[in-house]
Amino acid sequence: MEILIILIVVLGLLFDYTNGFQDAANVVATVIATGALSPLSAIVMAGVLNFIGATQLSGVAQTIATGLVDATATSQVVVLSAVIGGIVWNFTAWYFAIPSSSSYALIGGLLGASVMHQGLEAIIWNGVIGKVLLPMVFSPLIGFTLAFLLMKGLYAYLRYRHQDHGQKFFRHLQIGSACFVALAHGLNDAQKSMGIITLGLFTGGYLSTPTIPLWVILACALTMGIGTATGGFRIIKTMGYSITKIEPAQGFAAETSASAVILSASFLGMPVSSTQMVAGSITGVGTAKSHKAVSWKVPQKFIITWALTLPAAGIVGAFAYLLLTLLQLS
Repeated sequence: MEILIILIVVLGLLFDYTNGFQDAANVVATVIATGALSPLSAIVMAGVLNFIGATQLSGVAQTIATGLVDATATSQVVVLSAVIGGIVWNFTAWYFAIPSSSSYALIGGLLGASVMHQGLEAIIWNGVIGKVLLPMVFSPLIGFTLAFLLMKGLYAYLRYRHQDHGQKFFRHLQIGSACFVALAHGLNDAQKSMGIITLGLFTGGYLSTPTIPLWVILACALTMGIGTATGGFRIIKTMGYSITKIEPAQGFAAETSASAVILSASFLGMPVSSTQMVAGSITGVGTAKSHKAVSWKVPQKFIITWALTLPAAGIVGAFAYLLLTLLQLS
């Protein structure tokens, strides 16, 4: 039905928009917290670079479209239900100012709807375990470790420098590292919306193969950029100020570590969470200073939220599938 593909495209772009304003805090929180950029400048920078990053295809879009569920046995209702699951979770997390993962919200919705449609045999378990579950666990730990080690090295460098030198020097460097985070965010996160829209077009017979069309790339890139440029302030305080006190050198170390892992995962086709990466890296630089420098209740809250995201979005996706199926039959 044409109405279904229209809804998939529209809601897929809406999810992309919510992804942008939900995850804008990840991109700009540290650069705002240290004063390296004003909030307005940081948001505009992030929006532009999110757009640029989103136009560069990685393996993430193909993973979403063909690597997690059997694309040949998937229906448009499944795809639409998956998007609904992701959107509902994004708005819920944003409302409560929780830095949740848009990536895993969409994946959870897709898995939940697919199971309701065809059972567990619809899931490509090698893809889910290798491209989703293992990166979900290990990517923030890698980001934490990289940020911890880099910050320890920077502390050794700063020990012999005047404090004002370090502040000014790393404030400039941090702008560059924030740009890389924004670019990496667009490269990884916008790919998920591209993949889910392409899956919907393929299941509806509008594409002969699940290959990402150019118009989908451009539409998702633009929507991601607009979303990033118009939201995120509700979560910036949580991400930038609540975990640990961030100074320019710490912001540089956290952003550099997070962007390195996100970029690497993007080219490996792993849809990782930029929220997890930035939070893990911020926790790493705080721990490098001292264990007491980190407010550990905040990372613990994040971990609980991340653990709930896949099943919660999956349940919403499953219920959305049941509702849409009933509406089709009526």
